Amino acid sequence: MNKSSNNYDLEERTAVFSGEIIKFCRSLKEDNVTRPLINQLVRSGTSIGANYCEANNASSKKDFQNKIFICKKEAQETKYWLRTLSTCCPEEVENLRKLWKETQELLMIFQKIVNTLRSK
Repeated sequence: MNKSSNNYDLEERTAVFSGEIIKFCRSLKEDNVTRPLINQLVRSGTSIGANYCEANNASSKKDFQNKIFICKKEAQETKYWLRTLSTCCPEEVENLRKLWKETQELLMIFQKIVNTLRSK
């Protein structure tokens, strides 16, 4: 993940993250065990950014809050699939750790947004 001024552009950051997830998943060796895990990781990892884009175009505050909560849930799920893949692909532990760290940062950002919305 590129640490730049775009760190504060969450739409860009989640789009870059989606690309990193896709590149990583394409690099993995697929077999009967890894194939469904890779599929799940692609789905949850790319869903974070898609739902954030939807949140930015929400029709109401409640719609925005729901989409942000989905971003948070998808980030949590992505962490799970990254952890699960570390068992199947121990040779990829460094790449998995980098992706997990970025996922954790995104999760904390979305949790802060959720907390702020709830406190209003």
